Amino acid sequence: MPPYPPGYAPVRPEPAPGGGSGAGGAGTPPTPSSDRGGRLTAALVGGIVGAVVAALVASGLVLATDDGDTASPATTTTSPPPSVAPGEALDIQQLLDVAQPSVVSIDTGVSSQPGATGAGSGFILDAAGLILTNAHVIQGADEISVTFFDGSSVDAELVGSFPEDDVAMIRVEGKEDLRAASLGSSTDLQVGEDVVAIGNALGLGGQPTVTSGIVSAKDRPLSGPTQDGGTIELDNLIQTDAAINPGNSGGPLLNARGEVVGINTAVIPGASNIGFALSIDPLRPLIEELRNGDGDVNPDQAVLGVTTIEASNPDLPPEVLDQFGITRPEGLIVDTVSPDSGAAEAGLQRGDVILVVEGQTTDTQAALSEVIRSKAPGDTIAISYEREGVPMETEATLTRRGG
Repeated sequence: MPPYPPGYAPVRPEPAPGGGSGAGGAGTPPTPSSDRGGRLTAALVGGIVGAVVAALVASGLVLATDDGDTASPATTTTSPPPSVAPGEALDIQQLLDVAQPSVVSIDTGVSSQPGATGAGSGFILDAAGLILTNAHVIQGADEISVTFFDGSSVDAELVGSFPEDDVAMIRVEGKEDLRAASLGSSTDLQVGEDVVAIGNALGLGGQPTVTSGIVSAKDRPLSGPTQDGGTIELDNLIQTDAAINPGNSGGPLLNARGEVVGINTAVIPGASNIGFALSIDPLRPLIEELRNGDGDVNPDQAVLGVTTIEASNPDLPPEVLDQFGITRPEGLIVDTVSPDSGAAEAGLQRGDVILVVEGQTTDTQAALSEVIRSKAPGDTIAISYEREGVPMETEATLTRRGG
């Protein structure tokens, strides 16, 4: 059985006027919307379980930006954790004293969709404000807020991410006395060794939730659905019976010395005591690449400003196709258009079907991503599309993901 869309905790918004509920609860398919102004993905209950934010593709929604003046990096110092002798195993309370101050809660949103919110976890990498989390935690979000152990909250911006490896880095500024987590070795882990998972379980907020267990297995492969209806394949996973719940995603899995040996990422619905974490050792080179701004997704990438659904998606209800006059399973159906984006300026609307971009047929999101990623912010691209079956053409000027 495929895993729950990895560890992400949708937060149910207050009921919208007219009775709509917005996003589904954790692990609950979104309720199909009868509102023509609602999101197309709300109808995809069979293929996009629990998704509450727009799918992030290279042509998609602008992420975590600071529209104000860029602040100078704050001068911060790392508050050292309590002294731990090498190889010393800690009891749970000692471990928490070491590790909890480094764990953060992450709340996300989409500015164009006030009801689309989510929650996840992360941990502090250094005093400069770098924080590591899962890529799917911040996927599609352009609003990111981080809450620290002392209860304070600050906005964060995306540094970069590797979606295929489900790892992302964000940054906060102006926060002092940050305590960085200590990275351990996942290679040295033994099956049966004690581990502890910490995170914002179920998006409840407050101090992190703590669960304990053992390493059940190592080097597990796993594949399952993503929030945008695709598939992610992960390997080198640590399997544990420490409870990992939606919202734990991005939080640390710790060994008995309070060192990070994994990043909590997935559970299997219906299974008992089976959770998975990304092994930290294979991620170390990716972490350094993210520090250097070399992620597959980064703020300097060009974006079109749309999220899309493949018209060939078998889970797309016929009534949605009828609603927008779509008669062929070709192209990409525009789901959302970001305000002030190149797509918005070019006149693209929800329900339009993008067929060709720069001479490249765009029947898949990957095809559109490839075209956009080959361009730079400020480039103009030619787009052929249909609106209610009528062929149309436009040109769009790409913007910078980071604003």
